[in-house]
Amino acid sequence: MRINILQHTPNEGPGAIKDWAHLHGYEIYVYHPYVFGILPSAQETDMLVILGGPMSPNDDLDWIKKERDLIKQLLKDDIPMFGACYGAQQITKTLGYPVGKSPAKEVGWAPVYLQTHEIPEIPEKLMALHWHEEMFEIPKEAELLFSSDLLKNQGFVMNHRVIGLQFHFEPQEDDLKEIVVNDGSYAADSELNQTPKEIMDYKVPEENKIVMFKLLDYITE
Repeated sequence: MRINILQHTPNEGPGAIKDWAHLHGYEIYVYHPYVFGILPSAQETDMLVILGGPMSPNDDLDWIKKERDLIKQLLKDDIPMFGACYGAQQITKTLGYPVGKSPAKEVGWAPVYLQTHEIPEIPEKLMALHWHEEMFEIPKEAELLFSSDLLKNQGFVMNHRVIGLQFHFEPQEDDLKEIVVNDGSYAADSELNQTPKEIMDYKVPEENKIVMFKLLDYITE
């Protein structure tokens, strides 16, 4: 399987997603469209991962629009797809749903709560890393997967092939440090009221990687 990963900022990489791919012996190709403007074709994509970033799906940029063209074709072809934060927003935007300002800026660690048992063996409550101030609408084609105390629409699952999360399960310890040392100032004015140091010092839950693996297994079964 060829997994094409769209990365949108240097400090938000695939983290545990890469570990999952290596475990299964899958090939990984990482693209940086925000720098090089290059995207894979649908024909060479067996699975697509769309990572987070500081941009918005509402930005009027050619590469963002071309990403949605790719997503549209992969949805039509029933190709597995996982989106984190901006990536999840891109999927819903492609489906015709608006992306807008969240009622609460969430930056830091906060619990998310499982809303469906469609995917087996997922805990009812998990501590996740949040790094956003925009939100997606849940597509009518999808099912609500996670919610948080401050935002209902935290995740969705669709057609056994697509999962989008507003938050992050993929970062591991080193990834967390990379995110915070480069973008810790973004925590200012967050409703979670955590300092960059508090965010970075929080131990990444081991179960996050386990759950990340389960979600990816589910959409590739």
